[in-house]
Amino acid sequence: MRHVGSFALLSIFALSCATGGDAVRPNTPDPVDQALTAMGGANQLGAISSMTIKATARHWEPEQSVKADGEPRLASDSTLTIARLFVTDSARIDWVRKMAYPAPREYKFSEVVTPIAGMVVGADSTALPKAATQSDPPRHFMSGVRLATAQRELTRSSPRLLIDMKDNPGKVHRAGNITVDGKSMPAVRYETGQGTFTVLFDPATNLPSRIRTLDVDNVYGDSTYDLVLTDWRDVGGVKVAHQQSYQLNGHEVIHVQVDDVQMNSIDSSQLALPPEAIAKAPKTPKGDVPYQWVIRRQFIGTYLDSDKILYDPAATDGLRLDDLGPGVSQVVGGSHNSLVVEMKDHLVVFDAPVGELQSRFTLDAIAKRYPGKPVKYLVLSHHHMDHIGGARTFVAAGAAVIVPAGDKAHFEKMFVAPHTLDHDALDKNPRRAEVTEVADSKTLTDGKRTVEILRFDNPHVDGMLLGYVPDAKIGFVVDVWSPGRDKLGDKITPAQATVVAAVKRLSSTPERLAGGHGSVAAYAPLAALSAASAR
Repeated sequence: MRHVGSFALLSIFALSCATGGDAVRPNTPDPVDQALTAMGGANQLGAISSMTIKATARHWEPEQSVKADGEPRLASDSTLTIARLFVTDSARIDWVRKMAYPAPREYKFSEVVTPIAGMVVGADSTALPKAATQSDPPRHFMSGVRLATAQRELTRSSPRLLIDMKDNPGKVHRAGNITVDGKSMPAVRYETGQGTFTVLFDPATNLPSRIRTLDVDNVYGDSTYDLVLTDWRDVGGVKVAHQQSYQLNGHEVIHVQVDDVQMNSIDSSQLALPPEAIAKAPKTPKGDVPYQWVIRRQFIGTYLDSDKILYDPAATDGLRLDDLGPGVSQVVGGSHNSLVVEMKDHLVVFDAPVGELQSRFTLDAIAKRYPGKPVKYLVLSHHHMDHIGGARTFVAAGAAVIVPAGDKAHFEKMFVAPHTLDHDALDKNPRRAEVTEVADSKTLTDGKRTVEILRFDNPHVDGMLLGYVPDAKIGFVVDVWSPGRDKLGDKITPAQATVVAAVKRLSSTPERLAGGHGSVAAYAPLAALSAASAR
């Protein structure tokens, strides 16, 4: 089972942070030296100038499950070829990714990563930056956060990692023994410009067993992210792990099966970047890189490659608050939206997308637009991370939370998850979250304006909330239809049909629907399409 729902980070995180663990006896063998010997020797490893790996991979996304805390969704099956030139710290990865979620499609693209810049050739996402759409085939240079993430992950999986550790002894520190799944393993920490790697060694073979970083996840909080290495085979006198499993909090999210390894046999021209890539190289990100967001949005082919994270500065001026009607506003301009509804003495906000960065914008913007009115209720349409990642910021500001029935436990764990790595708003201002479930429908009222909240069945998740403001005749819908973005086809889709069915349960018919993606659109054409499809 690939479930990643233990928000307390189990004992794994606590152990990974320990500098004590089992006591390290004086004069014990150096685990790095032992591992180098087990892998074939420092001379053999040092002689590797390049490597080409052909492999297959599967990706799962735990925070896009059908049920909250349920089985992670299979995101894609891929074949890939990785060509690495160690003398220049460069790599080229050629992908064929058959996406299973959120919709079947195939991406063929290449990534070139150097210490200075990176480039993507081909379409790798439904959210391509504007620059990629201006060439055929699509091509764009990596943002600083994507480049930093790619560089870190290449370092993690490098067969020369131990050589680098041996060459930089001042950056290597004993970390005692760390126990995972009942197995105690000697460990060392390696401080690099890309952060700290904790390397755990198999005491039976002396080979590297896990290569760990401590990352922040918007839902799970402080998290361990491990590369687990098994099935070591000899290739030209050097051992290479042919099974590579990436695990988030101890649960697999990527499985790589290495099929073929070739040493010292690549064409370095494959790894060359055009001069403009160097000229336009992004600045190295300062501060924290949102590694898990960058890594895992690529799992489902929806990553927006931008240092602004929330939007593409070449395509938009940034987030803004658009008024849709008296006392009804929509946060737009980015990849994800919220809806804000003004009540007599407070506000109701639907969804808290992406993370604290967007929630901070939303809270600041609505404080100016609706001064003196706090957010009393945060309504979360469903549990997927991209629409709830900033919810903790609203809880820290005093908002009560409304969620679909069946999701309460998931969100309660999210709101008590440790955030010692990023010290988010709720970590700085701890509050007990008040979480209420909607089993069928719920009405919020101030005596004059009402807000209807409806739970409805759909093919995207097990229960989703639809919002509606009857006096403004404006509704809010997420993912099953994106008004203003998703064009209507000749026939209604199953997901769109669930929206129409839900609308029939409201007190009146909306004139417009605002979306968690896209913008806003008239409802009548969707209703007409539904009627025509039923004939």
